[in-house]
Order: sequence, then C-alpha cells, then structure tokens
Amino acid sequence: VQLQASGGGLVQPGGSLRLSCKASGINFSLNAMSWYRQAPGKQRELVASISSGGATNYEDSVKDRFSISRDNVRRTVYLQMNSLKPEDTAVYSCQVFSRGRNYWGQGTEVTVSS
Repeated sequence: VQLQASGGGLVQPGGSLRLSCKASGINFSLNAMSWYRQAPGKQRELVASISSGGATNYEDSVKDRFSISRDNVRRTVYLQMNSLKPEDTAVYSCQVFSRGRNYWGQGTEVTVSS
C-alpha cells in the first residue's frame, strides 16, 4: 500500500490550497480515506474523512472551510482548504485502514503565514 500526498506549500492567511493523495495497493473505492495533520509540538489530529459511499466528517475547527472529496477512477482523495489560518499550519497526511492496519502517506507541509 502506498499513499502519495502532494499540494502543500506556503500560503497567506485567507488563502487556499488543495491537497491530493493518490493511493495504490488497495481497492480504493471500498475504503474510507482520511486526512490528518500534526502541528509542531502537538499531537496528530483527524481533520476530515470520507467513507466509501462519500459521507464526510470534519473536525470542528475546519468545518465550512475545508472540503474532502474523492475520485475513485483516479484513486485519489482531495482536501480543499479555504480561508486558511495560521493555526492550520501543520504537516498533513492521508490515511487508510486496510488489511487490519493503518497506512499513512509521507505528509505534505502546509504553512500559513504572512
């Protein structure tokens, strides 16, 4: 199983980024996918998740600003992040639970700063 995340970078407060995570080695359409983040000095937290059927769930601080989606043909999960705040600065990683364990992508760094 491999999860390849991309799309991070430096953005000003109020800006937008779209993260992508391409999966291989799993039956992508049957798996729920999630995005987590870990800020410096803090524990990793769940940001958003999407079920195989497309149901979504968000951490309270990102509701109405972030949107998770999936493209089963491209085997990719996306995280659209709008109205970014400095407190969104973190390393963002995608995650899937498959074959009895969690798999993590390598992470993509998001920095929100003026």
